[in-house]
Amino acid sequence: MKLKFTKMHGIGNDYIYFDAIHQEISDPEKLALTLSDRRFGIGGDGVILICPSEAADAKMRMFNEDGSEGKMCGNGIRCVGKFIYDKGLVPKEKTTVTIETLSGIKTLELTVRGGKVQSAKVDMEQAILTPSKIPVLFDGERMINETIEVGGKEYRVTAVSMGNPHCVTFVGDPDVIEIEKIGPLFEHHAIFPDRVNTEFVQVIDDHTLKMRVWERGSGETLACGTGACATVVAACENGFCQKGEDVTVHLRGGDLVIRYTDKTVIMTGPATTVFEGTIDVPSVQ
Repeated sequence: MKLKFTKMHGIGNDYIYFDAIHQEISDPEKLALTLSDRRFGIGGDGVILICPSEAADAKMRMFNEDGSEGKMCGNGIRCVGKFIYDKGLVPKEKTTVTIETLSGIKTLELTVRGGKVQSAKVDMEQAILTPSKIPVLFDGERMINETIEVGGKEYRVTAVSMGNPHCVTFVGDPDVIEIEKIGPLFEHHAIFPDRVNTEFVQVIDDHTLKMRVWERGSGETLACGTGACATVVAACENGFCQKGEDVTVHLRGGDLVIRYTDKTVIMTGPATTVFEGTIDVPSVQ
């Protein structure tokens, strides 16, 4: 069976996008495992399906490169907004769209130039700091700047959910972290029952952060939108940045601008189409 796909990325966090409204997509877990391979497949951090929704303009389903289904992807959802606008799945005058996810319905404000979406501002909704809802096994009301042992070393961490679990730790320089070694140890740490995404963050100043991310199910990626949001939440809660102010987060794939308030977290960043194609699915299984 031949399937049409679009390769897209949000500051280097790349996925293979399938229109599941006009074509039938079966076994997306296996598609993600097979097609994400950068040598024997299309290559990407996973697969994202754009599906019909009764509650929003479209529904997004994301699958990590290990085949596991994720609840939310901040960079991915900006590309979904671009996909449905650029492909005419919403009227051209509609530059505010809604996307259904496993973490709820998200609202996007699209910036359009030349008839194509260039960037999107996403209302990521309220950050979750209650340990049981993240989830993290911690007895206190919030896990902020608490010590855990990982790989025989102590780390001060802050746990946040942006619809998916994050563990943020502030370090001197993320570039020197042996992330391939330490990332899996954080991801599978016993206190995170659903595994965890981990951000290693350097504070540049009160409006600028630098981070590397280890994503559960994908390993290190060039960017993580929910991770950038969690990082700014953690920075504010630890007193490094201020609520209600724009904070620029430098990731390996580019920059995101995040604003954290008591009511919501707003993320702004680009969305890019790389190429489109058709693949014969049996030939890659």
